[in-house]
Amino acid sequence: MDITYIIGIAVVIIFFYSLRVIKEYERGVIFFLGKATGIRGPGLIVVIPIFEKMTRVMLRTITMNIPAQKIITKDNVSIDIAAVAYYKIVDPMKSVISIENIYDAVNQISQTTVRNIVGQFSLDQLLSKTADINMQIKNVIDTHTEPWGAEVTAVEIKDIVLPDNMQRAMAKEAEAERERRAKIVAAEGEMQASAKLAEAADIMAAHPVALQLRTLQTMAEISVEKNSTIIFPAQFMTTVQEAMKMISADNIK
Repeated sequence: MDITYIIGIAVVIIFFYSLRVIKEYERGVIFFLGKATGIRGPGLIVVIPIFEKMTRVMLRTITMNIPAQKIITKDNVSIDIAAVAYYKIVDPMKSVISIENIYDAVNQISQTTVRNIVGQFSLDQLLSKTADINMQIKNVIDTHTEPWGAEVTAVEIKDIVLPDNMQRAMAKEAEAERERRAKIVAAEGEMQASAKLAEAADIMAAHPVALQLRTLQTMAEISVEKNSTIIFPAQFMTTVQEAMKMISADNIK
């Protein structure tokens, strides 16, 4: 009776010990006497003690920081660049069998790829074509990780640190560019104003009285704030009288 009781307890313990709970975002790679036999999960599974071993593999997307590293661009500018990569395991069997530690492997190949790809571009291209460079880095990393059962979903360059002298040079270049644009705008304004003044001069040349009336208007505007005494030459007054006569004649008609 005692032996039967002990055997029963042992069977129950072994049974409960053989139970495994696999979460929805996990899979279990099963090895039977060292040979990979399949993938189990999610949910409650049974692993035969002693004969079977299980390795858990997470299927969720992993966010991996690519540490900052010094890179020399194509135009010989030394920069510090950091990035972030997103990947997930799509084949649990390959991720366990094909490589010892897939997480370290993806991290190392990502650092190497970022350094090699960024070194092929100049600084201006790196700053203006970041999206294209990100896509190129992602495709190269994905090519390396595909045999390991991992898929890279995105790679983003998140930080670019320039030397102090390069930052000052870029600031001067940006300031010079703004000054150039300001001068162009001012010159275009002067050209448009000159064209309008030329049109006005042609109109006044055809109508001499208009010039005198404009002069009177200008004098009136000058004397608005303070009382002013204005002396008109006799020739100017004669022209004004002629203008008044012309206006009166027009009114009579």
